[in-house]
Amino acid sequence: MHRIRTLLAPLANRTQTDASAPLTNPSASGFLTIGTTTYIDPHGTYPLDHRSDGTPSVIINDTTHPITILTESNHSHPATAPPTDPLPPLVLAPGERTETRRGDGVRVG
Repeated sequence: MHRIRTLLAPLANRTQTDASAPLTNPSASGFLTIGTTTYIDPHGTYPLDHRSDGTPSVIINDTTHPITILTESNHSHPATAPPTDPLPPLVLAPGERTETRRGDGVRVG
């Protein structure tokens, strides 16, 4: 019986704050629409697919957080590689929408 108590002691000594630690990238409340797909309470990064006919992709930010349309230049590059897209990232505030032909993904937050 002493051996079982010894094995379970680390679990009993854990603080309760570990279980309630906040997420590093909290979910946004609301809806994120990319093209024809709508995400509920999104968090993280979502792909941005472009249509083969060249029409722009519709992005609607009906969330509580701003979103960023990521392009290749917004990702980290080695020091020797220049960015391929000189334009700054496109950021949509809550409630905004846009149509775009550029970008690889959409990041919430």
